[in-house]
Amino acid sequence: MNKITQLFKIQYPIIQGGMIWNSGYKLASAVSNAGGLGLIGAGSMYPEVLREHIQKCKIATDKPFGVNVPMLYPNIEEIITIIIEEGVKIVFTSAGNPSTWTSLLKQNGITVVHVVSSSKFAIKAQEARVDAVVAEGFEAGGHNGREETTTLTLIPMVKKQLSIPLIAAGGIATGRGMLAAMVLGADGVQVGSRFAASIESSAHENFKNTIINCKEGETQVTLKELAPVRLIKNKFYNDIQELYKTNPTIEDLKTLLGRARAKKGMFEGDLVEGELEIGQISGLFDEIKSAKDIIDEMVHEFEKAKKEIQNL
Repeated sequence: MNKITQLFKIQYPIIQGGMIWNSGYKLASAVSNAGGLGLIGAGSMYPEVLREHIQKCKIATDKPFGVNVPMLYPNIEEIITIIIEEGVKIVFTSAGNPSTWTSLLKQNGITVVHVVSSSKFAIKAQEARVDAVVAEGFEAGGHNGREETTTLTLIPMVKKQLSIPLIAAGGIATGRGMLAAMVLGADGVQVGSRFAASIESSAHENFKNTIINCKEGETQVTLKELAPVRLIKNKFYNDIQELYKTNPTIEDLKTLLGRARAKKGMFEGDLVEGELEIGQISGLFDEIKSAKDIIDEMVHEFEKAKKEIQNL
């Protein structure tokens, strides 16, 4: 029995990343209905919007689903209260100290998973008594680890330190990628970018079409002084690079970033001035598909690759 399917009571060890501006209840419920674990991305939702999405998700699926909570969130206490009140059973936390909320969530019968980008933070998460860890490599889209550790090296390093289940993330969008991650020691995978370019993703069609037209080398991690983020190279990205030539202060970078850049790019579809967060693996896919088709193809390719490897 797979540790991840057992932990979450799901069919396949495939988790959909709780990405801001992409992961509303439509995507989360579609992934859960297809046998994976769907996550609502609380990072781009006001508390009452999150409550609405949780309630709609409960109607749209009778399968397990969860909420992803970046702990840098200004309304974090309100968010946690809503999650408990609405009876959410699974929470993925990120961008913060796992010991802050884990015990309260677990006291309320919630399974807690923490997202890390290094072995050091994986050990801290395990010490905080989380139920599983997501180790996310540098290939991933959105906010990223400063250490630039790739998934290929991160997974075995984290595996060596953990006794709890491990989920691999960063650069995984196919059945072959899933098998590779599991060979390296992961018990399951978290997939972000591929689901951002799904029919059910709440992202703007402009952004989805940009993802599937993205070629190898067209994303880059930047803004490390604020919070490292992997972006598609558009005008906004180029403006950041121009600013770097002037040796800017943190304040200069913050001024350029301004407010709601990610919303402008991913949700409102401004491909020029918006922040377009996506992973390196986006260079591999060229079609917007349903969440069910994405999962079915991953599982089929995983089984096929497993048979091929037996002949090596």
